[in-house]
Amino acid sequence: MEFDYTVATTKSFAEAVRSVEEEIPKAGMRVLYIHNVQKTLAEKGFKREPFKIVEFCNAKFANEFLNMDIKIGLCLPCKINVYTKDEQTIISGMRPIILSQFFPQADLGDRPNEIDQIIQTIINNAK
Repeated sequence: MEFDYTVATTKSFAEAVRSVEEEIPKAGMRVLYIHNVQKTLAEKGFKREPFKIVEFCNAKFANEFLNMDIKIGLCLPCKINVYTKDEQTIISGMRPIILSQFFPQADLGDRPNEIDQIIQTIINNAK
């Protein structure tokens, strides 16, 4: 079981970030915040290729997971990373299907699979 779902895209970095932002609401989620990692690290004197973390959530899903095990909050909200590596734009997200490995005592049902498919759809449509 892979921890992440990662694809390369021919889009520019900015186009890929914009596409991810546009696809999230189509999937019934809401963008909460976009971290500009490159800018934040540059402020501290570190050089990094473009890198943004798009945080998003669906309140219903978040509430369900928190009711199953409050510590799942450590994995919330969902995140999709957009970055460049070797002049290639990459879109990557954590796969919720791994949650059962971190929280084996929680009865997560099929929800992680459902959200995993949503995240993969967002990424595939954004690429």
